[in-house]
Amino acid sequence: VSPCPGPRVCVCSRSCPRWFSCSRPSRLVGGSHCSGRVEVLHSESWFTVCDADFDQQDAEVVCRELGCGSPVEVLGAAAFGRGEEELQCRGNESQIHFCSTSSSLNVRLVDGDSRCAGRVEVLYRGQWGTVCGNNWDMRDAAVVCRELGCGEAVDTFHESHFGSGSGPIWMDNVHCSGSESTLINCESAGWGKHNCDHSKDAGVICSGVRLVGGSRCSGRVEVLHGETWFTVCDAEFNQQDAEVVCRELGCGSPVEVLGAAAFGRGEGQLWSEELQCRGNESQIHFCPKSSSLKHNCSHDNDVGLVCAGKSCMFVVNLIDTTYSYVFKGINIF
Repeated sequence: VSPCPGPRVCVCSRSCPRWFSCSRPSRLVGGSHCSGRVEVLHSESWFTVCDADFDQQDAEVVCRELGCGSPVEVLGAAAFGRGEEELQCRGNESQIHFCSTSSSLNVRLVDGDSRCAGRVEVLYRGQWGTVCGNNWDMRDAAVVCRELGCGEAVDTFHESHFGSGSGPIWMDNVHCSGSESTLINCESAGWGKHNCDHSKDAGVICSGVRLVGGSRCSGRVEVLHGETWFTVCDAEFNQQDAEVVCRELGCGSPVEVLGAAAFGRGEGQLWSEELQCRGNESQIHFCPKSSSLKHNCSHDNDVGLVCAGKSCMFVVNLIDTTYSYVFKGINIF
């Protein structure tokens, strides 16, 4: 990170009182709730922002996110030290973490419900553009989800499901094998070469949950928050939560919920909230959550889950009589 004159200071005009979440990924420090040094939460650390890399559009997003009305003044002040990230906001984002940064990857998902769902956009020659939905499939989506650290690809869209983009259409007829580390390494028609318009912008939904240590449809439950995967306490996970996880992963219905780290102890952090799914949500991040856990858990309590996966029917002929056996609870891929 290169030195910069100093972090940005932002002063907002608060239009009216408003409740706000303590988990917001930006804050103003050293002034009041609506004025101070801009700091951004990234991977559980707070970073100041270089004044040379913060503009009116960035200020619009910060003030909106904090419920502080419109920006009144953006101030630079070398006395506050160095900046850490260059923000690249368009000005219409609802939260600052939906903006890209100088350290961001060359792909992003826009206008979805989270950073892991939305219209696919790629960065080329300093400009963001869309990807045409022609021949867009799950292998292409898998590369995007993996590149963003967003788990498994759940669904793909070909006709501007997340709204039409603007600007260039950078990629068309994308063909990924599924093993590429980044979307720009996949075969395509070439940068800017397309037979498409924005009504066919490609979209992706990635899962914010994964099963580890078993198969694709069985394993230790881990939930994505920010850029970190968290394990879940077995005492805080029930059948309704299991229904949502299995559905989100395209793995049918839950067969068994297993406690006591049945698929091995996880690493890193434990999920600090209690999931309160109703069981009909399409994704885990749509589930309500309580503010705190009711139990004291460790990785010895990591919950595991077995989903039905795909049912497979075997037909067996025995003495001129046909018997059909449906095997459930077996993951066959």
